[in-house]
Amino acid sequence: MTHPRTRLERGRNVLGPALELVHTGRAPTRAVLTTELGVTRATAGAVASELQSLGLITVDARPGAVAGGQGRPSHRLAIADDGPVALAAQVHADGFRAALVGLGGRIVATAPACVTVAADPAEVIGDVVEAGARLLAETGRRCVGAGLAVPSAVAEPDGTALNPLHLDWPAGAPVRDIFNDCLAAAGIAAAGHCGNDVNLAALAEHRHGAGRGARHLLCVATGHRGVGGALIVDGRLHTGSAGLALEVGHLTVDPQGRPCHCGSRGCLDVETDPLALLEAAGSRPGPQGSLLDQARDLVATRYPDDPAVRTAARTVIDRLGRGLAALVNILNPDRIILGGLHGALLAADPERLGAVVGDHSLWGRSGDIPITPCVLGHNSLVGAAELAWQPVLDDPLATLAG
Repeated sequence: MTHPRTRLERGRNVLGPALELVHTGRAPTRAVLTTELGVTRATAGAVASELQSLGLITVDARPGAVAGGQGRPSHRLAIADDGPVALAAQVHADGFRAALVGLGGRIVATAPACVTVAADPAEVIGDVVEAGARLLAETGRRCVGAGLAVPSAVAEPDGTALNPLHLDWPAGAPVRDIFNDCLAAAGIAAAGHCGNDVNLAALAEHRHGAGRGARHLLCVATGHRGVGGALIVDGRLHTGSAGLALEVGHLTVDPQGRPCHCGSRGCLDVETDPLALLEAAGSRPGPQGSLLDQARDLVATRYPDDPAVRTAARTVIDRLGRGLAALVNILNPDRIILGGLHGALLAADPERLGAVVGDHSLWGRSGDIPITPCVLGHNSLVGAAELAWQPVLDDPLATLAG
């Protein structure tokens, strides 16, 4: 439901920053919004009213609302439950999924996961877009844009998947163009954006999860296959000159280790992913469930009591710790978050991982860098939606008022 439009006479230039504050949970009341924006109460009120008229937030002025400071209770601000959504899609080695994601990183609806990935990127991207189109039709939500997460570095400005090592896609597949073509074919009049899955997971965690408040956030994750990394500096993804930064999976942690797809040996990519753990534990991957689910289940149920699993997990932890220490030496983050199997390994033995990082980093344990697991379910999907929401966050009035 939208509300009668109010004329915004002042504060147009802070509409986007205001929406981002509510979107990331940093402005739960109008009083906090006033303080964070550094504007007058009247301007904050006009801004909140405009965002409400656009159908993006609700403003609750009922008595008893949470106080934003001294004096009378402040109006509460919240994401509109029936507001617009972004179509989010993810493709990985073990399947794909589509979802609708509202402001605040809230997943409104998800399609059932598919467990097969076609060798033709146009086929699988077309399938996941069709799944998203069905969700939009079922919910009747307005779509502000679409985002796609892929397990590959996405080169800019062309939007090509440079190295989809764990898919059968050709190197340099034009995934952004394919994604936009599929959106148009499905009748979705929205711009499509693409990004690396771990970059997008880090973006989502920084805005809505375990990375909140970090200025220099390092994310390392192993999902269904391989290892990825991302760095966020002052709220922005560090992607390098062409979108290819933080390919951390190809740090060498065991020079005598497994051959890697990149041509080297002993990379994080092949020494600390789910397949590496299963093989080290002598556990043959089964047909049921993804490699990630099987590896996480192995750690959760058998780490404390099974010597083979404990030895295998500690070997992987030690290699992960050496890789993280090398990244700490180079990047000096103020927080590290771990996703996928790495998060499960951290939960199983946090002291061991912290000690390895401390022993191999230049600052040792005195560096005191917090290492925590990612907390958002489907964080790459939420991050893909963040790409689609960004133009709205930049200028809500220009993108939605037409």
